[in-house]
Formats: sequence, structure tokens, C-alpha cells
Amino acid sequence: MTKVEAIIQVSKLEAVKDALHEVGVEGMTVFEARGHGRQKGHTEFYRGREYTVDLIPKVKLEIVLADEMVEKVVQAITTAARTGKIGDGKIFLSRIDEAIRIRNDERGESVL
Repeated sequence: MTKVEAIIQVSKLEAVKDALHEVGVEGMTVFEARGHGRQKGHTEFYRGREYTVDLIPKVKLEIVLADEMVEKVVQAITTAARTGKIGDGKIFLSRIDEAIRIRNDERGESVL
């Protein structure tokens, strides 16, 4: 099993969710996040005063999948989230050794 963590722009969440449903993803966890990468934030004006926004709103998705689905999911996320500009986001993949359903103590990929 593999955990896919994707950090994307807030405006791309619906497109990414739709793309994931199309490739067969049944569940995911979505977090509101703030951060920055290379873009290092930006400057805005509010009521005539300038201020720096250094932590930009993002969305983090976490999905645990059977290994054979990982490439389809990565492709779906990259296609739906890509604008071609700095700040599109990142995808991280991690191995998952075990999954346990709390309700009935079921284990393994059947939990997914």
C-alpha cells in the first residue's frame, strides 16, 4: 500500500477531486494548509497599507491506495492541478505497512 500526499492550490480542489473519482478513488482526507515553497509569498494592499503574505493557503490531500493504483492517481492529480506556474504544489509517496479498520479489526488492503 502507498500513501499519496498532495499539496495543491485551493482553486484546484474540485478539479482534482473529480479526476480522482474518475480513476476510482473512493476515499480521501482533505486538510486546509498554509505554506510556501519557491514563491516565498507575496505582497498585498489592504486599506492602503502594504503587507506581506508569506504563508499561502493550500489544500493537502491524503489518500492510501493499493500499489497498482498509484500511477493512475498521480497522473490524475498532476493533470488536474497543473497550471504551469510556480505554486502548483507537490506530491509525496510513502509506503504503508499495515492498515486496520477500527470497526471490526480488519487488516490489509481490504480496509481501503
